[in-house]
Amino acid sequence: GYRVSLQGNFFGRNHKHVTFPVYNPRKHIKLDPPLNLQSNATASKCQIWWSVWNVPWYLVEILQYELQYKEYSMSWEIALNKTPSSSLPQIEIEATELHSGIAYVARVRCKVSENENSYHSQWSEWSQTTVFQRADVPKLSEKILNTTTQLLFIPLSFGILLYFFWNCKLSSSCFLTLGQKVSPALTFPRQLLSFSHSIVCTMGISR
Repeated sequence: GYRVSLQGNFFGRNHKHVTFPVYNPRKHIKLDPPLNLQSNATASKCQIWWSVWNVPWYLVEILQYELQYKEYSMSWEIALNKTPSSSLPQIEIEATELHSGIAYVARVRCKVSENENSYHSQWSEWSQTTVFQRADVPKLSEKILNTTTQLLFIPLSFGILLYFFWNCKLSSSCFLTLGQKVSPALTFPRQLLSFSHSIVCTMGISR
């Protein structure tokens, strides 16, 4: 610990003021703000991550963060706050918390966890911001149409193939049946013989 005092000359007289009788630096920490804040938004959630620098290794694992985000056109005074559940420099925002087609901006700050007894700090300054926007969600009707098309494509294709196969088989059976009842090979010679007999009779009369 240290003893911190202020001393100065006022109106020709020296004055001394003891600010901290016992000052322990580990109880008065102010960290640098996080940096490299990045985001990636999808239709289901937005992932935001960052990094810290100039922080001793023994403090990295006991840090806590606070994320603040808002609509891009709104004031920070009405921003929403989120606190990660772990000391990892990342957080997720569910898509249900975001409006489609609206741009958002976020920032983050850090300090030593309040659950830590050996160290104590105040919040750092806010980091630089990152801008993100939730991806559009496909319309429900389009989802249903695509799903229905996929479900019907295979059985419909199978039904068409079965239909053509059955028709071809039926046509072949009819052709064979008709060929047995009315055979061109049996009827054609009789017609030809009758026609030849008529010609012979005609020729005989003319003679």
